[in-house]
Amino acid sequence: MIEREPAYPAPAVAERHPSDLAEVLERVLDKGIVIAGDIKIDLLDIELLTIRLRLFVSSVDTARKAGIDWWETDPALSSRAARDALTQENAELRERLHALESRVGSEELSAVGATAEERSDR
Repeated sequence: MIEREPAYPAPAVAERHPSDLAEVLERVLDKGIVIAGDIKIDLLDIELLTIRLRLFVSSVDTARKAGIDWWETDPALSSRAARDALTQENAELRERLHALESRVGSEELSAVGATAEERSDR
């Protein structure tokens, strides 16, 4: 029996290596990728709703190079930012308390002074 080779060779099956996905992910994180889109709902030429979606996928270093660092100042995402926000709020409350105490103290002094004047007039 004569064995014949097929007229068209079978296509090589591309094997997926785990490093392929890692390489793609590394490139995306290194360079960054931006996905932008708008959803707009109109009824009879009246705009009812507009939603703007922006997605920037990158590494932290790439985001910082792009000037994006909002997660560092958002108290919901950063313990340092939350601590700073509490410290600032505490300082503001202390200032308000001091101002109120000063005002109440000066009003009391005025009231005491007025009472002393009334007594001396008698």
